[in-house]
Amino acid sequence: MKATVLIIGFVYPEPNSSAAGTRMLQLINFFNDQNYTIVFATTCKKSHNAFDLESLNVQVVDIILNDSSFDIFAQDLNPHIVLFDRFMSEEQFGWRIVENCPNALRILDTEDLHFVRKTRSLSLNSHEICLDDFMSNEITKREIASLYRCDLSLIISECEFEILVDTFKVDSNLLLYLPFMIDANHNLEINRFKSFDDRTDFVSIGNFLHSPNLDAVSYLKKDIWPSIKSCLPEANLHIYGAYDTQAVRSMHNIKDGFLVHGFVEDAFEVVNSAKVLLAPLRFGSGLKGKLVQAMQCGTPSVMSTIAAEGMFGSLQPNGFIENDSNLYIEKCIDLYSTESVWNDFQNKGFRVLELRFNKEELYLKLIDRIKLLTTTINSHRSSNFIGQLLAYHQFQSTKYMSRWIEEKKRLK
Repeated sequence: MKATVLIIGFVYPEPNSSAAGTRMLQLINFFNDQNYTIVFATTCKKSHNAFDLESLNVQVVDIILNDSSFDIFAQDLNPHIVLFDRFMSEEQFGWRIVENCPNALRILDTEDLHFVRKTRSLSLNSHEICLDDFMSNEITKREIASLYRCDLSLIISECEFEILVDTFKVDSNLLLYLPFMIDANHNLEINRFKSFDDRTDFVSIGNFLHSPNLDAVSYLKKDIWPSIKSCLPEANLHIYGAYDTQAVRSMHNIKDGFLVHGFVEDAFEVVNSAKVLLAPLRFGSGLKGKLVQAMQCGTPSVMSTIAAEGMFGSLQPNGFIENDSNLYIEKCIDLYSTESVWNDFQNKGFRVLELRFNKEELYLKLIDRIKLLTTTINSHRSSNFIGQLLAYHQFQSTKYMSRWIEEKKRLK
C-alpha cells in the first residue's frame, strides 16, 4: 500500500509567479518520485496562475477553515506525512492534525523565514539587526513556535539555519537545510543559451505581492536606472512580475527605457534574452528564485548582499554583489559591456548549480531524514519538550477559538 502525504497549502503553488511556488512544486515532485500518494488541501481559491496539480496525479481538496469537517477528512485520509507550506498553515490546522492523525510525521516547509524578512523591512535603514529587533516582531514568536510544534522544518537558506541555531538556540535535530532541488537536465541546453552578442538589455523579475520585489523596482526606477541609461543609451530595462499594481505600471516609460511588462508565462525565455539580470533587493529572506533562473539561463547578475545571501556558499557568484548604489551602477555597466567578464560569471553560475543545488544529492538527504524520523518518532518528540509545551498551549487557545468561531457560524 502506498504511503500518503497530505500537503496543507496556504495558497496554490504558482511556479511561474514566485520562488515559493517553484519550491512547492519541487517538493511535490520529490514525493511523486518516492511513490507517495499526494493530496493537496487548501482553503484558498485557485488563481489563473495556479499550477495544474492534477497533471502530476495530485488530488486537490477544498477544505474549510475553523470547521470540524476537516477532522473527518483527516481521519479518513490518515496520512503518513503532513506537510505545511508555511507556518500560517500549521497554526490553522496543526492542532487538528495532532488530534486526528497523531502518528503522522509533521513537516513544515518554511520556504523562507517570514520573521527575518519582516524584521529587515522594518529595519531597512539600520546597518545591523540585533536580537531585540527580532524579538519585538510578533511574527518571530509565531513562526518559531510553529517550527517547534513540527517534527521537522525544512530551511532553504544556510543563513537562516544559522539564525535559528545560533541566535535562537533551536535544536538542529528539528531542522534540515534543504535548498532548491534542481535537475541538471532542466537547465537550458547549451545550444539554446544565447551568446553575449545575441543578447541585449537588462531584466528584473519578481512577484509584486512580495514586498522586497516592489521595493527593489522602486529603487531601480529612482536611484539606479537613470545613471545606467545615461551611460548606455541604447539599453532598456525590462520589468516582469505577477500581480503588478497600478503604481508599478505607472513606472513604465518608453523614453527612459524602463519597460514594465507584468506577468510572463515563460520567465526562462525573457531571462535568456537579457544580457544582465538586476536584483538590488534591500530586504528579504530565503533564496531568490530569480538568481537560480538566471544561472540556469546562463545570465550573469548584479545583486545586493541580501539577494545573494545563502546562494553561493564558498563558491564564486554568477555576478557582482554590491550594495552601494553608485558602485552598483558601475558594476552593471561593466558587466553589460565586457564580454570576458560576462562569460566568466556565466561559467561560475553553472558551477554553483552543479555543486549546491544538485537534486539527486538533496533527495537523499530528505529521504534519509524521513526514514530516521519514521523509526524514532516517539523518542524524537519526547526530547522536544518545548514543542510539547507550545502544542499544549496552542490546543488551549487556537483550538477553542476555532471551536468558538465554528459554533458562531453555525448559529447564524
